[in-house]
Amino acid sequence: MSYSVQNIRNVCLLGHSGSGKTSLAESLLFMTGAIDRMGRVADGNTVCDYDPEEVKRQISLSTAVAPIDYKGCRINVLDTPGAFDFSGEVMEALRAADAAIIVASAKDGVSVGVEKAWKYCEERNMPRFIYISKIDEDHSDYNATFDALRERFGNKIAPVVVPTLDENKKVTGLMDILNKRAYEMQDGRRVEIELPEDKVAVINEFNDALKESVAETSEEFMERFFNGEDFTYAEMAQGLRQGVRELSVFPVLCGSAVADMGTLMLLDNIMELLPSPEQGNYHKATLADGTTEEFVVSAGGVPTAFVFKTISDQYGKYSFVKVLSGSITPDMTMVNARTGDNEKLGRLYTMRGKKATEVKELVCGDIGAIAKMDKVKTGDTLCDSRKVVALKGIPFAEPCYSVAIAPKTRGQDDKVAQGLNRLNEEDPSFSVVNNAETHQMVLSGAGDMQVDVLVSKLKTRFNVEVELSPVRVAYREKIRKTVQKQGRHKKQTGGSGQFGDVWIRFEPQTEQDDMIFAEEVFGGSVPKNYFPAVEKGLREACVHGPLAGYPVVNLKAVLYDGSYHPVDSSEIAFKTAAQLAYKAALPEANPCLMEPVGELKVTVPDSYMGDVMGDLNKRRGRVMGMDPAGNGEQVITAEVPMGEMSTYAIDLRSMTQSRGTFTLHFVRYEDCPPAAQEKAIAEAKARNEE
Repeated sequence: MSYSVQNIRNVCLLGHSGSGKTSLAESLLFMTGAIDRMGRVADGNTVCDYDPEEVKRQISLSTAVAPIDYKGCRINVLDTPGAFDFSGEVMEALRAADAAIIVASAKDGVSVGVEKAWKYCEERNMPRFIYISKIDEDHSDYNATFDALRERFGNKIAPVVVPTLDENKKVTGLMDILNKRAYEMQDGRRVEIELPEDKVAVINEFNDALKESVAETSEEFMERFFNGEDFTYAEMAQGLRQGVRELSVFPVLCGSAVADMGTLMLLDNIMELLPSPEQGNYHKATLADGTTEEFVVSAGGVPTAFVFKTISDQYGKYSFVKVLSGSITPDMTMVNARTGDNEKLGRLYTMRGKKATEVKELVCGDIGAIAKMDKVKTGDTLCDSRKVVALKGIPFAEPCYSVAIAPKTRGQDDKVAQGLNRLNEEDPSFSVVNNAETHQMVLSGAGDMQVDVLVSKLKTRFNVEVELSPVRVAYREKIRKTVQKQGRHKKQTGGSGQFGDVWIRFEPQTEQDDMIFAEEVFGGSVPKNYFPAVEKGLREACVHGPLAGYPVVNLKAVLYDGSYHPVDSSEIAFKTAAQLAYKAALPEANPCLMEPVGELKVTVPDSYMGDVMGDLNKRRGRVMGMDPAGNGEQVITAEVPMGEMSTYAIDLRSMTQSRGTFTLHFVRYEDCPPAAQEKAIAEAKARNEE
């Protein structure tokens, strides 16, 4: 059945790994009859974790969509991974959702995952609920978690559903604060019970807290609240709805997904309080002429859809879209705003985990998938030719962890490259670069876990095994003093021989990548037509320096004398003579290594500043400055040798409990200190011996 845009809700589940997001999605599906038995993450049979890698690791690795039909409303639940290496998937889900549910476990309180999820929502002005999960498990503490949330995020945190506890702190049921009702679970069903007398005071206290939150949504309500007047249920609901949309109220709900407790209340509140796609996030669109305007989500507009995710597996390729205007049907022709090409849409599906159900239409606000769109990528906007607009792409974080990747079996480089290309369609958050200088294929992602998953997928999907190794640092070499040498090449064979003789002066230069070649020959001691051969010989020689075989920079070579033979001299002889002069001169010219230095920007909470600064000193970093970034965070800017940064992504994560982030960009080359130079030369020698 088809829903109108007012009856659609797009909600993403965010939170720390292991907080119970996938189980909550499973419970939502089960309680609405979408599935007839509950799967468990541990058994690998949940709807949202269907990829073999997810089953094996028992965590979500990608965003899954689970549509739910409830009381005439379509709720598209997007279940996101909690592991930080897969934040690219979270970015995709945030793009498609109009609201978020941040899942916080009653065992862990406010974890890093909750803080990060909150930050993502703040950046996007996204309405959100907080759902406290696992309230019935051992060692869980609802009250401590609620207090921690209030302390961290302030008084806008409003309790809407709270647990009833017996004298042993065991959860027996739930109370609906807005309606002042109490429920218990009996044989897996929700049953309303009389409000226990000892709980009346508790529910009134929470209800007053809720009223206070509602009062803050308008001046009229505020006045009535101070005069001690009561609000009607409709006014409370309307105030909450407005507060949620204006980000002045963040309702807190709770439950246990495994016991299906609190699931139906969550659904009721999603329907009642969260915005529809029309009232959701504002989108900025770029028109064909380059100007930007606000994009209005409307069912009556010309068809527009945004591709927020791609899956390409052995069954084919699905482009996940959110319809933002009008509606789309199969075989419709739309324009891809990125390429300007016309694209004929394939079959349309709604996806529930990996199960695709074919549909005849996707309406405004809904989420679905289009099959076999080969040229369409994640982040593309598909639109009507009458109005071509490009919506802003998805802001993936810059990859900050790099490894060199190579096939275990010789000659399978193409297979690895093709496999990574296909995986890159699904996950644009990593990049692959062939470094011509170090002859390595470099894979860059968010961390070791993401790389590990990619390696596993290469093996299972594309049947190619790979080895990982550290990324080599591209050093440079230069000379520090002027040296002049003769290069003489003489060879006598039967018939004509070979003869070339040059005197060349090698001088250090400042900041000059390419070698400068000059000649000061007079009296024709070396004929002009051999100059290019001398230059060519030197340029070829500069690729390998005298210390460790790295390219030589900042060099000037001056040909100033020599001699020739009218019969035996040739271009090849002079080229060889030039190279002999180079090999003789450079080791005596006081050569040294230069290392690449990058600009590092680290964003960390104040409490970790000391650890991070101390660690940068160990890496020979120079701190250039510190700027407060707001929310108790600092941005440290430093210059650090790139060779010291290979494991920084993992080290920073452990130093800051995953709260720190960084970017690193190459700036220039600098002289290498003696200890680092010796190490680099030894490594290069060992590599050459191999």
